[in-house]
Amino acid sequence: ETQLVESGGGSAQTGGSLIVSCAASGFSFDGSEMAWYRQGADNRCEMVSLVGDDGPMYFADSVKGRFSIARDRAKNTIYLQMNSLKPEDTGVYYCAAGDVGLDCSGGSCPLPCVALNARGQGTLVTVSS
Repeated sequence: ETQLVESGGGSAQTGGSLIVSCAASGFSFDGSEMAWYRQGADNRCEMVSLVGDDGPMYFADSVKGRFSIARDRAKNTIYLQMNSLKPEDTGVYYCAAGDVGLDCSGGSCPLPCVALNARGQGTLVTVSS
């Protein structure tokens, strides 16, 4: 059974940094694309970043240059380092693996992030101005 457990997050002020982690188990981590999604205050679910075996594959325009993603194969864990945080980064961040069952290629997912297949429970990030 696929399990994804997020940790980290919390609160930060504008310009600050946070890191969220996702520990994966129950499936083949190697070869699986792993992603971070967020359900923002605007109630929109979007893919924030995607990482493959060879490294980062995607960043949303809104986080380019501020966020980085990494995966640790030894720990079956991915990380999202968030720098220069803005209030609009506030939201629940979800880790997801493989095919999430939604077409989020347009920048937004057609359903809330809770509809993503193979996701974690989410972790809240709050950025205050």
